[in-house]
Amino acid sequence: MELKYKVKKNTYYDSVTLMLITKEIKKMDGVEEVLIGMGTDLNKELVRNLSLITEEIEAAGPNDFFVTLLGDESVDIDNIVVEIDKLLNQKKKASGGDYMPPTLESALNNQPDSNIAVISVAGNYAADEVRKALDNDLHVMLFSDNVTMEDERELKELAKEKGLLMMGPDCGTAIINNVPLAFANVIKKGNIGVVGASGTGTQEVTVLVDKLGEGVSQVIGTGGRDLKEEIGGIMMLQGIEALKNDPETKVIVLISKPPAEEVAEKVLKATQNCGKPVVVDFIGGDRELIEKYGAYACSTLEDTAQKAVALLRGEEAKEFEGFTLSDEEINALVEKEVSKFHPTQKYLRGLYTGGTLADEAMKLLSKDIGDIYSNIPLTPEYKLQNINKSTENTCIDLGDDDFTAGKPHPMIDPSTRVDRLVKEMEDEEVAVVLMDFVLGYGAHEDPVGEMLEAIKDAKVSRESKGQYLSVIASVCGTENDPQNLAESQKRLEEAGVIVMPSNAQAVRLVGMVLKKNQLALEV
Repeated sequence: MELKYKVKKNTYYDSVTLMLITKEIKKMDGVEEVLIGMGTDLNKELVRNLSLITEEIEAAGPNDFFVTLLGDESVDIDNIVVEIDKLLNQKKKASGGDYMPPTLESALNNQPDSNIAVISVAGNYAADEVRKALDNDLHVMLFSDNVTMEDERELKELAKEKGLLMMGPDCGTAIINNVPLAFANVIKKGNIGVVGASGTGTQEVTVLVDKLGEGVSQVIGTGGRDLKEEIGGIMMLQGIEALKNDPETKVIVLISKPPAEEVAEKVLKATQNCGKPVVVDFIGGDRELIEKYGAYACSTLEDTAQKAVALLRGEEAKEFEGFTLSDEEINALVEKEVSKFHPTQKYLRGLYTGGTLADEAMKLLSKDIGDIYSNIPLTPEYKLQNINKSTENTCIDLGDDDFTAGKPHPMIDPSTRVDRLVKEMEDEEVAVVLMDFVLGYGAHEDPVGEMLEAIKDAKVSRESKGQYLSVIASVCGTENDPQNLAESQKRLEEAGVIVMPSNAQAVRLVGMVLKKNQLALEV
């Protein structure tokens, strides 16, 4: 194998596009390892880790394009570059012929009536671009991460002074005036307004609202750090104020991981006496504090959607902690799964693309199966020592920074999870695999299709060893999403996957299966 490379000076391409093309080039005959990217410090570190570094790549700047690979004698680097150019041109054509302005100024000249800017640039440059947008009286959705806490607070204070939204940094989901932004689903227009500090948590709630027959007025993202003490919930407070004054919003929903106590008090106080019901899911947070301020506390994302819809319809906001199937049907399903396990099988592997969904899963499951190892554990002592090696009951968030450095998010490119499932099958004590599938804009065009062969192979592999693999999943999507919800569910079921209507129901079913299996092993 030989090291082969090429550097093109002052040739910029979008990093996500290059990551996806890297995946295509790696499939070519004779190529053992490859990385295609811009000459950023992060990419150079990745190249060093892969032992593909050269002096020329070390000298490359962030606006210089490079390809470096390990290949046999049949691989010609110039032919590889030609193939990369073809793939880049295909993606350019696929994006359509719309004018792509290179700067914010040219975008405003081309479309002067715009009132929101979606910004996704390297974190080092993001704050300056946000300031420009706010100075032009634009609301901002900041997709970029790696923005300092100081910059975030300063930008949100500026936005607040100007009466604007600054959603982010690392804001992945919003629906403004019925337009989905970044990772979002096609949700019916309606009267439930959402402010969310969690992307996939917000998606799960809005999808379930849609499935229950209602819709959303506005979905405002805040970025995951907004409710930290250093930021103080500035954007959630802005979002609450906007929804309080919005005549289309009849019910307000707040979604976040547990905020700092002082921030939670401030946010909840802002919802008091607003004249609209307020439903709050501070996932695993202080229920009594929420109810103290007159809001409706929730146990799961599904419970949140159920309560919001009930209140919108003038009904009682009852606790939803069960299944949509009957007890008889659920018990029969549990019995069927447990009866197929080999006595050596007892553990869970949760393979999630959505961090909030993984977090919710662990909080619900720990009641049934005890502590769970993870890269985002509920308690520090259960943090995986090696994120690439699961142990006992493990649930991982494959979208966490641990796994996405230099790679696309698994909602964009599911291949990381395909590889992880193959690796998990080396442990013959695994009984159940729990997964989420997130549809909608921004997500892979067919996340189910990408996983199907790996799921089928895993089941066949277990059968050949006299074992059984239970795969339980939920699909976060609506009938109007581009990936076709009904078809996605059907294909999973045909592959032997049990598909539940929500993440919470999938998790509860897993808990019942593992608990009953453990009792059977103890007899």
